Formats: sequence, structure tokens, C-alpha cells
Amino acid sequence: MVLTVVAFIVALALLIAVHEYGHYRVAVACGVKVLRFSVGFGKPLVRWQPKGSPTEYVIGMFPLGGYVRMLDEREAPVAPAERHLAFNNQRLAKRAAIVAAGPLANLVLAVLLYALVNWMGVMEPAPYLATPAADTIAAQAGVQGGDRVLAAAMGDAQPEPLRSFDDLRWLLARSALDGENVRLRVQGSTDVAPRSITLRLDQLNTREPDAELLRKIGITGPWTRPVMGEVMAGGAAERAGLHEGDVVLAIGPQAVGDGQQLRALIRASVKDGKALTQVWQVERAGRRLEIPVTPQLREEEGAAIGRVGAYVGAAPEMLMVRYGPVDGLWRGAQRTWEISALTLRMIGRMVIGEASVKNLSGPLTIADYAGKSAHMGLTAYLVFLALISVSLGVLNLLPLPVLDGGHLMYYLWEGVTGHGVSDAWMERLQRGGVALLLVMMSIAVFNDFTRLFG
Repeated sequence: MVLTVVAFIVALALLIAVHEYGHYRVAVACGVKVLRFSVGFGKPLVRWQPKGSPTEYVIGMFPLGGYVRMLDEREAPVAPAERHLAFNNQRLAKRAAIVAAGPLANLVLAVLLYALVNWMGVMEPAPYLATPAADTIAAQAGVQGGDRVLAAAMGDAQPEPLRSFDDLRWLLARSALDGENVRLRVQGSTDVAPRSITLRLDQLNTREPDAELLRKIGITGPWTRPVMGEVMAGGAAERAGLHEGDVVLAIGPQAVGDGQQLRALIRASVKDGKALTQVWQVERAGRRLEIPVTPQLREEEGAAIGRVGAYVGAAPEMLMVRYGPVDGLWRGAQRTWEISALTLRMIGRMVIGEASVKNLSGPLTIADYAGKSAHMGLTAYLVFLALISVSLGVLNLLPLPVLDGGHLMYYLWEGVTGHGVSDAWMERLQRGGVALLLVMMSIAVFNDFTRLFG
């Protein structure tokens, strides 16, 4: 709990500080006088003003935001000698640059965080494919358990070497949302030469990049050995006499090739609402045994499935994925662009009703993920920070009046018409923007409670 709170506060403070620093740095560069730089709202906990600086720096009590207060005639009288330092008296290009600098600073931070992870290196599953379910796109394309993906491409692009299973999963999600097929070059353990496979993702009518999407494709996880892990006390596996380390060779007449297939067979061991007794062929200490196993019934998403009360499948083969200085930075920029585009696409689909508003997340979900990623280690936490930084940057560029994107929308109107938005219209738009933002936040918080406590 303590780590979750600390990780959440550190994430918010860093992302908000970078966002506001973007505004501040460009404002100073454009010759605007900055009166206050604040991270957080409410009663100041800490405040200081360097000697000779016009700017007061503040850390507020509530870290859910921040602001940069600039000299502006619309907020308070300005001395004639300082009118040229006021924000409202700057040229349109300067005002737009100052406003856009906050979101852009978050996107630059995301690039650097992803690059740092690429330079440090991260352990990821090797791109070996598990046996797909019979009715999936992967099975129809000829994917076999144990196939290693050597290269992959979206649409008509040239296949490029694939370094990890996570890269493949990301490619599949993007391709499915774009309705693009994916071409793979794979090689099985018995193949003399690599073979080509096309995953017909254009057959999918998908709207959201969720777990159900990967199940339809048939590639949900990397290949693992069909080995029994820790056996839970009182579970079906213990009652049947299964031991940790048993290698499952077959269930009934069905040969078992990997952990994913084994889990699928266990889940499907139900007929007419009753668990079926299965004869498992296992290898234990060089001996082959036949063990009758009756799974326990569990309900999942309204359907009865089988469980055996044990960890099923060995850990996947892991490899270190690390990039050089230039490649790491380029991939960081590429990943930031891809996630930004995906975020905008999902927002657009939610607006027109093609995607569920359940995809919206609020502070509770962010705090939960902050704690989980911090527990997983530094690289996982850095990836989490990069993802939230992209989201913050993209959301602030949306044309909502209370956000930076709304102000840029005003400046676009001013640039096209030659005059600014009237005060009356500004007030109406601000009220509408606040209302819409409150609705979005209410939905996000409701989703948080549903995910965490539902």
C-alpha cells in the first residue's frame, strides 16, 4: 500500500512538473514574465523565490494538477512598463507555442523514458507461439505450437526481425484495429526452412485492443512447456496425485504440446454443467504414468469452466532486449507516436459509439497500476510513466475549452478570422468544457470502482 501511494505521487509530481515546465520554459523564451510555477493545488506546502527571479515556485497540498501563472492584463492590472511582458500582448505564434509546450513536453518525456528502457534493456518472452485454439485465425493460418517468429510485418510492408513476444502482441493489436493483415516468417523445431504465414486480421470486426481480441486471433501468450507448477492444497490436482514438475504429455487421446493448450483442455473439461474425469499421461522422473483427474467447476463470465488448483505451464523462455543509443531513441519516438495515434483512435471511437467508455481510467486505476509496476521493478515503472505521459500529452491536446487544446482551438479561430473569440462565447465554451470534463471524470472514476471493487 505504501509503495502504491509513493509510486502514484512520484508519477503525478513528475508528469505534472514536466508539463508545467514546458509552458514555463517556452514562456520565458518568448519574453513573458512568469509570476508563479506551481506543482499541485491548494495550500502551499513549500514555496521559494530565487533572488533576482520574478517567479515564485510552489508545491501545493493536492498533487492532482499544476499551473504556470503569467503576467496577463486579463487577470490583473499591468504596469505600462511591463505590458510587453504580458502573455496577452504576445504575437499569436508565441501564445500558441507557450500553450502547446506543456503537452509536447509530456510527449518528449515519453520518448526519453521509452528510450531509457531500451538502453537499459528489459527481459521479455522470446517470440515462440503456443498452440492456438482450433477456431482461431492463427490456427486457420497454420500456426503450430513451438513456432518461432523470425520476422513480422503489417499489411504490405516488408517483414522486419522480431525480437520478443511483446513486440508481436503490440503489432497484432495495432494491425487488428487498422483492419490490416499480419505476415509472419516462422520456423518450427522440425522445419528445414522458415515458412510464411498470413494472419487474416481483416476478418475481425474489432473495436477494442483487449484480451478478447487476442483470443480471437489465437495468440494470447508465448509457448511454454506443459509442466505442472505449484500444486494447491485441497485442489483437484493434489487429490488426483499430480506433483509439481510433472510433464503432461496427453489428456485422453489429445496430445499436449504446450502450457496454453493444457490450460485450454482443462478449461474445456466440462459437459452439461458437470466436470469430466480425464486420464492424464504424465512424465515423472523418467517414468510415464496415467492419472485420472477430475477438475473442479468454476464460473467465469457466466460460463462453467474446469480448474485443477495448480499453476499450469512452465515460465516462458526469456531474453534480454536492449538497443543502442540511436536505435533506442528512435524506437522510443516510434512507440510514443504509435501509442498517441492509438489513444486518439480509441477516443474517436468512443465519441462515435464504436468503443466502450469503459476504456476510460481515472486516478484509482492509475494509482493501482503505479503500485503494480513499481513492484515489478524499475523498467516496468518507467514504461508505466511513459504510457501515462503519452496519455497526458494527447488528452491535453484535445480541443476541449478547459484544456490546452481548447486554447489552441481559440488561437486557430483567431488566426483564420483575424480576431479572438468574444468574452461571451469564451465563457459559454468554458462552462461547456468544464461540464464535459466532469462527465468524463465521473465515468472514469466509476470505471475505477467497477474494476477494483466490482
